[in-house]
Amino acid sequence: MKKILVIGAGGQIGSELVLQLRNRFGEQSVVASDVKPECPAIIINGPYFQLDILNKEEVRNFIISNSFTDVYLLAALLSATAEKNPDFAWKLNMEGLFTILDLAKEGYLKKIFWPSSIAVFGPTTPKNHTPQYTIMEPSTVYGISKQAGERWCEYYFNKFGVDVRSIRYPGLISYTSLPGGGTTDYAVDIFYRAKKEAKFNCFLSADTELPMMYMEDAIRATIELMEAPKEAIKIRSAYNLSGCSFTPSQLTDKIVDHIPTFEITYSPDFRQLIADSWPKSIDDSHARNDWGWKEKFDLEKIVDIMLENVNSDLI
Repeated sequence: MKKILVIGAGGQIGSELVLQLRNRFGEQSVVASDVKPECPAIIINGPYFQLDILNKEEVRNFIISNSFTDVYLLAALLSATAEKNPDFAWKLNMEGLFTILDLAKEGYLKKIFWPSSIAVFGPTTPKNHTPQYTIMEPSTVYGISKQAGERWCEYYFNKFGVDVRSIRYPGLISYTSLPGGGTTDYAVDIFYRAKKEAKFNCFLSADTELPMMYMEDAIRATIELMEAPKEAIKIRSAYNLSGCSFTPSQLTDKIVDHIPTFEITYSPDFRQLIADSWPKSIDDSHARNDWGWKEKFDLEKIVDIMLENVNSDLI
């Protein structure tokens, strides 16, 4: 019987992942944890435990004493936030991973999910339909930590048989959580501003094309990957994953179809350099072939859902 721990459950991915895992495996079988003392309201329907991933002994004792089978390790500092505090970003993004990998190596866990990102790619990576195996020279501390993490995950699988699985997430779009410090978060904030003020100042240029994905697709992909037979998982670094690619200008055009008075201005900042180092589109054929991945949401569906559901009073 599964007993699942989600570390970093208060973040952008974590809260929605917890809900879906509880729907599938039962509320009491999925424990949410985060460094925050109070449980986020959205996941108050099940057990919650305050846990600091950097407190190695506390994490080890908690996992061992509760006999967890699976861990989803989501605690991390995202791209733009990490650039402001690179030492802490490296510490958080790497030390927590080693703690969980070592627990699996010692036989205390059966399966691990650890998210990677398109940030592992860099300015020398092919921009269009970026292949699974290609040049990876990340230029951000977030990307460097994710690339290093991919190599360590692969190493622990090859050397110790640790069943660790990973996805290179593109930018993620959701109406259940506010923007969280990522370079692609303009594509979430824009919907709040469109509904509240009918105007938005974008920190990326109009023609910055990036791979994006609706959160429901990302959560489904994560669970499908983790539930796939072990022999189907042929990549133990991280799988490329694609939803749809678009620019701020293209996104604006779709919003204007709903809100004709909406206006956008552009003031590129330090995040523009980060975005310029990332792919424009992703080749995820390995995920499709190995475990049957297929996205459900295109740009038009994403815009419809976001404008219908975002609560602009939250900003």
